[in-house]
Amino acid sequence: MVTNVISFGRSGLYDWIVQRISAVVILLYVLCHAAIILSTPDMDYVRWRALFADTGMRFFSLVALAALCAHAWIGIWTIATDYLTSRILGPKATFIRFLFLLICLGTIVVYFIWGIMILWSA
Repeated sequence: MVTNVISFGRSGLYDWIVQRISAVVILLYVLCHAAIILSTPDMDYVRWRALFADTGMRFFSLVALAALCAHAWIGIWTIATDYLTSRILGPKATFIRFLFLLICLGTIVVYFIWGIMILWSA
C-alpha cells in the first residue's frame, strides 16, 4: 500500500471513509438547520442567537465545521494530485502542487480557527 506524506489519511480507503462520514455529518447538520428554519417561521436574531447559545448546538456546529474542513481537504488533495501533474504543468509540477496544497491547507486552518472563535465567543 502506498502512503502519501501530503494525504489527510493513511490510505485511499481511509480518506474515502472520512469523506463519506464527513458528508453524512454535513448532511445531518444541513437537515437539522432546515428543520429548525421550517418549524420556526418567525425566526429572528434573538432566537437564532439563543439557538447557538446552547452548548449542544455549538458542539454539533463544531463537529460539522471539522467535518467540512476534513471533507474539503480530502477533495482539494484529490483534485491537486489528479490534475496538477507534470504532464499538465511540466517539470515544476511537484512544487506547484505543494504550494497549492499549502495555501489551501493554510486557508482551511484559518477558517477552522475562525469558526471556533465565532462558535465559542460570548
